[in-house]
Amino acid sequence: MPQKGLLVIISGPSGAGKGTICKSFVERNDCWISVSATTRQPRIGEVEGINYFFMSREEFENKIADNDFLEYAEVYGNLYGTPKSRVEDILNSGKDVILEIDIQGAMQVKERVKEGVFIFIMPPSMEELKQRIIKRGSETPESLSKRFASAFEEMNFISKYDYAVVNDTVELAVKKVESIITAEKCRVGRIIENNVHIK
Repeated sequence: MPQKGLLVIISGPSGAGKGTICKSFVERNDCWISVSATTRQPRIGEVEGINYFFMSREEFENKIADNDFLEYAEVYGNLYGTPKSRVEDILNSGKDVILEIDIQGAMQVKERVKEGVFIFIMPPSMEELKQRIIKRGSETPESLSKRFASAFEEMNFISKYDYAVVNDTVELAVKKVESIITAEKCRVGRIIENNVHIK
């Protein structure tokens, strides 16, 4: 039986670059980036099982009742969540699973997973974070102010994580994430248990 994969949770404040880091990491490593389930309608070009698992609200709520989400939330009237059974199947096949989720979702996962590896992506500075959000060009002055204030609050969650990676450059940040995962796989306790316990 193959050694169980690692569940790696990557999150951080908006604008820290976690999505870019995850994309680059997955391109360089044999792992699976978790696909969320949602009750919203597919957009043009979105593919079932690649972009999202699309389902009805009734189906989603039944899965909540069956405890089949590692985390879930309602955003603008639609439900989003990480299917637990799919993650378990991939981990049991021996492949590492990357969860790129927001901090609130990461805290839900932390309550349910004993051996997850939690990595917090940090900007080089809060000023740099602000500039990255501005460069997106999708924020009004009011929404920019709210997003930046939210990022300040999210930085307070860093102590809840196992590791912090400063995203100076994507290349260096990805190498740090790779080093963390290599080190985690060499931990004596993990080798002995060789298991990820999900409630």
